[in-house]
Amino acid sequence: MADTQNSTPAHLPDEGLARRAKALACAARLQALDDNKGSLRWVDASVYQMAEIALHTIDQVTVSMDFDSGASQERILDQVQRFVALQAPVRAATEHQNVARHVLQRLINVGTVDRSFSQTYGSVDGSGVYRRFTFEFNLLVERADLDGRIYLRATDEAINVLVGALDTDVESAQIAAEVKLGSLIRRGRLAEAKLAAEQARYRTVQYGEMLRQLLDATRRNVRAVDWDHEVPELLADALAHIEERYDFEHRILTNISEARDKSDDPLQKQRAAELVVIVRDCIRRHMQLQKRLLTAGELFRKEQDRQQFAEPPRRAALDLHGQLLVPLLGLPVRDASRVGTGFFRDASGPAAPAVLGLASLVTRLLRSAPERQRLGDEVPEPILDGAGEQPPFSLEDWAATDELLELHDAPRTLSDLLMAAEAIAPSTATLLLHRAVHAFSPELGQHIEQGDTEVLLAVRSGGQLDLPRFGGDDLLLQTASISEPFVGSGPDQGDDSAKEAR
Repeated sequence: MADTQNSTPAHLPDEGLARRAKALACAARLQALDDNKGSLRWVDASVYQMAEIALHTIDQVTVSMDFDSGASQERILDQVQRFVALQAPVRAATEHQNVARHVLQRLINVGTVDRSFSQTYGSVDGSGVYRRFTFEFNLLVERADLDGRIYLRATDEAINVLVGALDTDVESAQIAAEVKLGSLIRRGRLAEAKLAAEQARYRTVQYGEMLRQLLDATRRNVRAVDWDHEVPELLADALAHIEERYDFEHRILTNISEARDKSDDPLQKQRAAELVVIVRDCIRRHMQLQKRLLTAGELFRKEQDRQQFAEPPRRAALDLHGQLLVPLLGLPVRDASRVGTGFFRDASGPAAPAVLGLASLVTRLLRSAPERQRLGDEVPEPILDGAGEQPPFSLEDWAATDELLELHDAPRTLSDLLMAAEAIAPSTATLLLHRAVHAFSPELGQHIEQGDTEVLLAVRSGGQLDLPRFGGDDLLLQTASISEPFVGSGPDQGDDSAKEAR
């Protein structure tokens, strides 16, 4: 998709501008959490720094990621809830949990079809023509393991947000991060070295994620990956890179250990110990990645044989769009929910219960307690000026429209409601029109997430508005109640739940 504007003299395309626009689009999703927190009607979110909570969430998911697995959603919510509690210690624990879940769902982009974000950006090509493109990306994604358990993984875009970098070459960025780390350690600047070590670990995770996606693409379709030239060269470069990083990281580990043992300052010894843990984690990830790379050729040959000699499917697959979705859209909500519930119940199949393994239980029991973090200086109370900008609608307007839109007994037309609102105040009528337009296509998923018990619905009445200030199609409005969930595990769980509007 491209939109051509006026032409300029030919020159080299500005790739840096497009990269910066993509990086800004990723960071803007985090800032939007703070910009939109005033619209959350289920919590007073003014005390919460939503962007910081989102960064902490991405950080916890990235550190918990492994080559073949990711982070447990329950464990991430528990860790993020503790961070949320530090921002508002006087609030209830239930509110902390709901805020942590809200930020996590926004990073996953729950409520959209493909759960991806999109941003339009422009770039000037080699002929000097400005073209617009659509950049689609994810921050956190949900994946399923072989046992059917759902886990979280952070994407390259999310990791780039953590390190505050552009879309750069991962291998070069990791080398630069580790060289910077070694220089800081030699100069004894361990506080800054910890930040550099964390960035090096992020790049290690990102490099492993890039190679994991390559192997996953091979499992899906060996023809989609160039195993004749591109992949062998990439694997050879990756093995050489890991060998260099392994040697360099061991030298860094030796220097950190010496700094820890020679220092008499307790704070320096603690920082050195934290660096040892981070660098050892980088070494472990590189060793795991090397093992996968050495077996990549065997994986290619195995998948090639399996996909080449696989038997064609003997059973026709169900056309979800033509045979299920389209007929359901023509049914009433009650009948459609019954059919959809029966299909997904039978299609999901039996689920094996999770069994606790003895090896994982012993490992958790023998895990050493984390070191207590030192608290920083006391944060002074900020001096806040009063907000100069007034809201477009007053509390009286909201109260009046709430009373007019209490339509439980019988529906009313928009024209009648607007005339009643005009008798109160022009701003009341304007607010009522906005709320009626939003009710024409309500976001039911958002109402369910907020815990609403009813929703305002609007349909065309067939008439036209003939008012001095308003025109267009007339609407018929009525309030519908949202019943208890009949599918899923309820609003307190991480999974989406379906509800019925009556």
